[in-house]
Amino acid sequence: MAAPIRLFLADVDGTLVTQDKVLTDRAIAAVGKLKETGILFAITSGRPPRGMSMLIEPLQLTTPIAGFNGGVYVRPDMSVIEQQTIPDDVTPTVIDLLGAHGLDVWVYRGADWFIRDPKAPHVAREAWTVKFDPTVTGSFASVSHGAAKVVGVSDDYDAVQKGVDAVRERLGDHVSAARSQPYYCDVTNPDANKGAVAQYLSRTYQIPAEQIATIGDQPNDVLMFAHSGLSIAMGNASHEVQKAARRVTTSNEDEGFAHAVERFILP
Repeated sequence: MAAPIRLFLADVDGTLVTQDKVLTDRAIAAVGKLKETGILFAITSGRPPRGMSMLIEPLQLTTPIAGFNGGVYVRPDMSVIEQQTIPDDVTPTVIDLLGAHGLDVWVYRGADWFIRDPKAPHVAREAWTVKFDPTVTGSFASVSHGAAKVVGVSDDYDAVQKGVDAVRERLGDHVSAARSQPYYCDVTNPDANKGAVAQYLSRTYQIPAEQIATIGDQPNDVLMFAHSGLSIAMGNASHEVQKAARRVTTSNEDEGFAHAVERFILP
């Protein structure tokens, strides 16, 4: 028999919430059922910690929250446990590489989000999602030190993938680069990725990987699939992401998260 699941780690966008960023009543109830059976629940996202604060109360989160794909871990009161930033001498090169592939660039540092063009694609949507506004700057030179995440943004999905590939080829030993959405290239510290988040929670709670379950929908979620005994892909995930998981649930528009808890996780 497989070891019982003791911790469930979930991605947020495309997984825990709907396309309209709604946390459904059924998803909230599913997390409540996990807690009733003694299973810990944790979340990780490319979002900044502030962008996940609205989930804390309805889900009654008690575990560390991994923002920036593990670039920073915070307690539910938003106090920082630890953070891993991009090396300062590397950040300008990341910004240049993404820009060279036609991507708009965002820089996250501490609690702040810096952009150059407030009318660029996805800025308004992101501000609505994370519930705070970016700071507009004419140059990233003064804010590129201590960056937790740099994002390349474009609705040209091929250009986004080329940006990911270029950063990996040039700086693969110094950063982690992956698509968190088809239109986002997330660049973080090399130890800031969702696989590392699963390992961090395993160490923190002394739970072996085989007793951890993970769920997600994007290529950057596959890294945490590899460090869990049970991996679940969303129905809205790509074929490649679904192939990397042991189970596939329904889409995030069809209560896929709650369905996964009820069918695959609960005893």
